[in-house]
Amino acid sequence: MKYIKIFLLTIVFISIQNISFSKEIYFVDLKRVLNESKAGKKAQAFLKKKFDSENKKFEKEGQAIKKAESDLISKKKVISAEEYKTSLNSLRERNISYQKKQRTASNEWVNKKNEARNKLLEALTPIMKKYMEDNNVEIIVDKKYILLANSDFEITDKILKILDNELKSIDLN
Repeated sequence: MKYIKIFLLTIVFISIQNISFSKEIYFVDLKRVLNESKAGKKAQAFLKKKFDSENKKFEKEGQAIKKAESDLISKKKVISAEEYKTSLNSLRERNISYQKKQRTASNEWVNKKNEARNKLLEALTPIMKKYMEDNNVEIIVDKKYILLANSDFEITDKILKILDNELKSIDLN
């Protein structure tokens, strides 16, 4: 009787260990998923286009300020000191305004970039949760936190494919 109890306890213990080891830990390259997904590429293209157009406007305005500065310097000896001083102050105010606009536009661009990243991550979270449930996965870790792992445990391509099927684009307007 004693041996039967020990035998049954051993079987139960081994079964519990096998059940606990049946769940796996996988990793995903989130940077790659965010950059290579269809929605991520569209968001990047939208942000790049917006950045380039803003940058062109600021380049034109910066060149206009530089031209006004060089014109003012060339007229320094021709115009009165008072007129020069008022023109210089006006130019300084214009330059300060230009720099503020540039900072504001830069901050807006960074905010849009972060918003796009957060929206993609929000869409990605339920996809990964469903994948975890369907495939008996215990933990999914970002690849950047992995020191060394077998590439068989990388599920980036699978997650990327699912994300592309479920999310075509994100709204950034």
